[in-house]
Amino acid sequence: MIYFTADTHFSDPRILRIDRRPFGSLAEHDRALIAFWNETVGPDDEVWHLGDFARGSAAFVSSLLASLHGSKHLIIGNNDAAATIEATGWASTQHYKELALDGSLLILCHYPFSHLEPDRQDLHGHSHGRLTPVTRQYDVGVDSWDFRPVTLTTILASRGRRAARQSRQKVE
Repeated sequence: MIYFTADTHFSDPRILRIDRRPFGSLAEHDRALIAFWNETVGPDDEVWHLGDFARGSAAFVSSLLASLHGSKHLIIGNNDAAATIEATGWASTQHYKELALDGSLLILCHYPFSHLEPDRQDLHGHSHGRLTPVTRQYDVGVDSWDFRPVTLTTILASRGRRAARQSRQKVE
């Protein structure tokens, strides 16, 4: 199975204040996100992390990566320092990736794209669930997905449910 996520911000003390995540401490935040990741992702799964993974030394980040299930790829975000990028445990690191999956061409980048061609889907992080949804643009950050990685099927189905809900509200 292939999963997507972003903006975990492990070991980043700013995240509790800036995003008002519902955790009493940074240690609780990190333990919860690790547990949610490992409940969702199996050892043989693949995860594309679309940026802003963690703060800390390369040794700390390598240890963190070893504690998380799956083969992990990093799409580099604005808060990913050299220590994160150079840590051992990444299957790959890059700023941008085009990935064909389940009949869709996915554009993977930390930052959202707009005005994509009709056959492309933009998966991104960075916005922490604050952007108004745009056609073919999906925020895969943990703030949008109950603090855990998510599959493409779930991502695409959520937009369909949201559109149906909005149509029903207009009729009522």
